[in-house]
Amino acid sequence: MGRIHVLSETVANQIAAGEVVERPASVVKEMLENALDAGAMRIKISVEAGGKKLIQITDNGCGMVRDDAMLAFERHATSKIKNAEDLLSVGTLGFRGEALPSIASVSRLRLETRAEEEAAGTVVEINGGKIARVEEAGVPLGTSITVRDLFFNTPARKKFLKAESTELSHIASLVTQYALAHPEKHFELHSATNAMLVAPPVAGYSERVYQVFGKETLDQLIPVASRQALERVGLPQPPPWRCREEDEGEVSEKGLSPNNPGEMRIHGFVSKPEIQKLNRNSIFVFVNGRTIRDRLLQHALTEAYRNIIPPAVFPVVLLFLELPAGEVDVNVHPSKTEVRFRQQSVMHDFVRDSVRAALMKARPVPQFMTEIRSHATASQSLTPGAMTPDMTTGAQPWNSTSGAASVAPLVSAPHISDGTNGFALQAPVPPPFSARFQFEDGIAVEANAAISLARGVDAIPDNGCAPALDVGEEEPTLASLSTLKPLGQIRNSFILAVNEDGLWIVDQHVAHERVLFERVLKQRAAQRVESQRLLMPIVSELSPAQQAVFAEISDELQHNGFEAEPFGARSVAVKVAPAGVEAAAVETMLHELLDQFSREEQSLNLEKIRARIAASIACHAAIKVNMPLEQHKMEWLLAELAKTDHPYACPHGRPVVLRYSMKDIQKAFKRI
Repeated sequence: MGRIHVLSETVANQIAAGEVVERPASVVKEMLENALDAGAMRIKISVEAGGKKLIQITDNGCGMVRDDAMLAFERHATSKIKNAEDLLSVGTLGFRGEALPSIASVSRLRLETRAEEEAAGTVVEINGGKIARVEEAGVPLGTSITVRDLFFNTPARKKFLKAESTELSHIASLVTQYALAHPEKHFELHSATNAMLVAPPVAGYSERVYQVFGKETLDQLIPVASRQALERVGLPQPPPWRCREEDEGEVSEKGLSPNNPGEMRIHGFVSKPEIQKLNRNSIFVFVNGRTIRDRLLQHALTEAYRNIIPPAVFPVVLLFLELPAGEVDVNVHPSKTEVRFRQQSVMHDFVRDSVRAALMKARPVPQFMTEIRSHATASQSLTPGAMTPDMTTGAQPWNSTSGAASVAPLVSAPHISDGTNGFALQAPVPPPFSARFQFEDGIAVEANAAISLARGVDAIPDNGCAPALDVGEEEPTLASLSTLKPLGQIRNSFILAVNEDGLWIVDQHVAHERVLFERVLKQRAAQRVESQRLLMPIVSELSPAQQAVFAEISDELQHNGFEAEPFGARSVAVKVAPAGVEAAAVETMLHELLDQFSREEQSLNLEKIRARIAASIACHAAIKVNMPLEQHKMEWLLAELAKTDHPYACPHGRPVVLRYSMKDIQKAFKRI
């Protein structure tokens, strides 16, 4: 008797469910994607007990006829693809045909569906993978799937589920992500009697972010929008039959041909540098409408924020990538959360450069009180209820009964001209007020009608003071650094400066560090790094790990102004060091560099090595704290800082300047 046998259909489906259905959120994801593929414009999700007892998804999509409703529960039955070639250009969110049979094998499932051409709908009930009932019924157009008692027949899987509030938070995060990715559709999420999310259709992505999270969250994000034409560099040649069609001038349905391989586009939002997270849970990336977790893109985002935020923290990101379906392989993971790009390096550099360019263009100014209150957190910024109200992102608080936030729909959404451009509330035009306060040192506050509309123009407070004046200013960027006028130093460490935007505090050490960092990088690119010969060579003993790193980066050290050579078995002698670094700090700087690279988990690349070396040189050569500066030196430092590409953070991610705005000053003096 042989030992090998074929598993039954029920066991095979349960094994597949172990790959596809990890938790209730996995069920919601699969059915939500099916609803989107069906062209639904309105999707309602209802859950109970965090999805353990009930998950119901109702949509108004195209629906199914009776035969399709029966066939949908067979393994690998799908309407999305027909042959192996279709896998090369999957344009739908679902395509495997494993979701419904896998879910039905570990739950009690009820399907109600009706296609437009059918007079009556179809109801199918399945318990643990076995069909219990099939009948006709009067149901509305679309599909409704109800999943009860998830994992009722696999108790080993059920006991590994987390608390109801945890499972509910995963579902809320997933639905929120898809609501953000499809602003033209209506989404609802209900938990028992609590409406967690109600998001009617809006015009663009900015409106959707405002609708779900509010204006304060949107104000903390920077819009990103970019596109780049694709090239056929490194792409395999098409098969002969496709070549013949292309020779005859035929192109694909999307208008793509060898001469026009299409383009990749990116749009969305990234957070300002002061918003920092301890993990990557606040990074949401969509590729052709599919939410993914991709290491390549995560690394690209980390590189975009390099030398802008500290290396141990992460930003908040909501990005949407669009590219031809043939350029991305989605048939990688059973849960479809991973993809592979055909041109990985091109995609990596495109994402990195697009985000970096958006940060350079915005150049946001860290606010004084915001920086005081801000600290790196592990909570998700783009999940309803993940943050407390006192934090700057303005997310809603957790509901004590349901474990998630309630996001109410807007009565009327503000007008936004473009989904990828900036956002502005259209407020009533206040009456003009022509007075002007004159301060010394060139500070002028524009009197721009800050009287409350409820009090009227002629209202005077009881204290006899004139009505408060609002600055009415646009949010300044660090381009206004060139207008700063230094007043003096605070404990010989911080420069106090002013301009029409308010009061500025500049950390003189990190400011000079940023100036030197970019100067060293530019000199290295031109191969003209300034160096100084030491009076006596500095002999430094290295550990075995440091020796290995030194052998790898010695050439780059030489190009950055070092001249060091082996001196004995485990020592090196430094004869020349970068200009500006004191001889006493050369040995310390060398050991710090070698230790940093020895702790690096990922492989080193030339760009990272150059940045680390430049950052170390800048740190040791910069002006120190507790160092008095003359007036002309402060003016020189502020002028040089204004010329840098990234003046808002030092190479290690600390803020360089903080601003106390005129509005904050007026509030502190009770003027408004």
